[in-house]
Amino acid sequence: MSDTPPDATPQAPGFAALYASQERAAIRDLARAELEKGADAAALARDYAQRGKPDFALAYLLAGDLPDGERRAIYAEAFERRAARTEAKARELDKTFHRAFPMLFSDAAQDRALARRVRDGRGFSQGAGKQLPIM
Repeated sequence: MSDTPPDATPQAPGFAALYASQERAAIRDLARAELEKGADAAALARDYAQRGKPDFALAYLLAGDLPDGERRAIYAEAFERRAARTEAKARELDKTFHRAFPMLFSDAAQDRALARRVRDGRGFSQGAGKQLPIM
């Protein structure tokens, strides 16, 4: 018989437990250097999320002390912003080269799916959020 009361819900893993494996060492080191100079981790995480940079937002979120719900919201926003920027770039390239770029729309859809997973407090596999640079 379990010691857990029947009405107790299992504790969900924390933000760091879910997403620390996604952190890139080089970006983590850049973030730590900025924080050592006195930068605000939460403000930088929000800034990078607004710019659609989930890798940078994650580094600052892991270094900061925001509540997990707020961290998830910021991290999800970074993926959503990147998806919007990717779709805009695909439309721009379509006009420039007069052909479709379906892989970019696929990348945007993947980013939106990752944002939903983050908002739901679910993890994802290592490398799932990596994107190739768009010129």
